[in-house]
Amino acid sequence: MLTAFRNFLAELTGGDADRGFSEDDHRLAAAALLYHVIAVDGEVAESERQRLHGLLKGRYGLDSDAADDLIRAAAKADEEAVDFYRFTSVLKTRLDEIDREQIIAMMWDLVYADGRLTEFEDNVIWRVADLLGVSGRARLRLKKIVQSGGQASAAASEG
Repeated sequence: MLTAFRNFLAELTGGDADRGFSEDDHRLAAAALLYHVIAVDGEVAESERQRLHGLLKGRYGLDSDAADDLIRAAAKADEEAVDFYRFTSVLKTRLDEIDREQIIAMMWDLVYADGRLTEFEDNVIWRVADLLGVSGRARLRLKKIVQSGGQASAAASEG
């Protein structure tokens, strides 16, 4: 009901349903990178989509409708982006080191949601981590934690 009302108001004001997530919103920047990593292999598995939904809900305290809106906005932003800088620059200026590591941990979590890691996914995480200023050591530590069954939410806080 709330979503229908929000969409109605958006139509009246000429906005769209995703207007709650502006280009400089760190949640959109993070979600776009997360979406990219699950789409980079050419197929978004349902397990990956569900995991992304759960991660966004948990990380940002969103309800299901807001998480769906964020995923739609992220997919659109990812499609329009020419590189990762648009997103990583927002995250680097708005988030501290632990929060940036959390993004990398969530990326690892997502790539293992379908039970396999492709070289494309691995490369995307390496490039994003580099742009976010997350060290190679931290990136590999987070990978091992997630691989061994650790959750993304706990991975970045371990050191």
